[in-house]
Amino acid sequence: FCVGGLGDEHALQGTQSRGIAGPASPDKGLVSLRLVTAVLTLNAGENAFVDWAKIVDCGDAPLTFLDNTVALKQLDKAHKIISGRKSANSSYRTPRIITLGGDHTTTLSALRSAYERWGQVSVIHFDSHLDTWDPKVIGGGISHYAGVNHGTFLHLAHEEGLIRNSSIHAGIRAPIIRPKGDLRNDLRCGFEIVKARDIDRIGTHGVIEKLKQRVAGSRVYISVDIDVLDPAFAPATGTSEVGGWTTRELLTILDGLSGMEVIGGDIVEVAPIYDNPGETTVLAAAEVAHSLLTLMVQKPVKA
Repeated sequence: FCVGGLGDEHALQGTQSRGIAGPASPDKGLVSLRLVTAVLTLNAGENAFVDWAKIVDCGDAPLTFLDNTVALKQLDKAHKIISGRKSANSSYRTPRIITLGGDHTTTLSALRSAYERWGQVSVIHFDSHLDTWDPKVIGGGISHYAGVNHGTFLHLAHEEGLIRNSSIHAGIRAPIIRPKGDLRNDLRCGFEIVKARDIDRIGTHGVIEKLKQRVAGSRVYISVDIDVLDPAFAPATGTSEVGGWTTRELLTILDGLSGMEVIGGDIVEVAPIYDNPGETTVLAAAEVAHSLLTLMVQKPVKA
């Protein structure tokens, strides 16, 4: 397992860049994200840190904040290097990577890397936004450069053939630009939708079952945008949307996905500069990373 930091929200938008990254002295938020306590949890009844798997912090990938295209190429290279290393376990030689960050665009590099090692994957995408927008809509069709961003990366992943047509969003509640066109394009990109308010009707168990049924029989990549949580629980993100899930609900859903072949994941869009003194957001993000790690340890996967 490799854990890397991908930095502050909008790292690829021209502000501070830290990637699986950046300056020699890590910012407070990224350090906090790494403080996942190695303890036996009462909920899971197990300690993933002392199980069969060896867990390695791979540090930060160097990303420039001057050019988005160059930054993504740097990140592609970092993923290629890390995923190309042989794992410590002779039975499972391909490492599985959890990425910490960072602008959601970084998931595109992670999916490219996952495709090279595992083939097409189903994506479970926890977010308040679809992120499958056509670059001609988000980016204005002005240039390819403008069209690669944190609202289009799943559209691009579909266009590149990285993901299966058995993917699903969870926690969606944000406005859409073209009510019919955006939903048609989302379906074309291979996604179904569990809306945030569906949890009021079917509960966490119902959400878990929908996610499991959708990705059944495939290898899975889990991407968690911290804004899937309500701003009351995760204020430190660049695109907050009210009416989201609680931290407890998200963790219950993640832990309920046990048994799936999770080959990679990320927790992104954390912007520590916006967090409160209690570090509500980074604490939630660290526990999400813990849940992703536990899912991987529970189910070994061979490439």
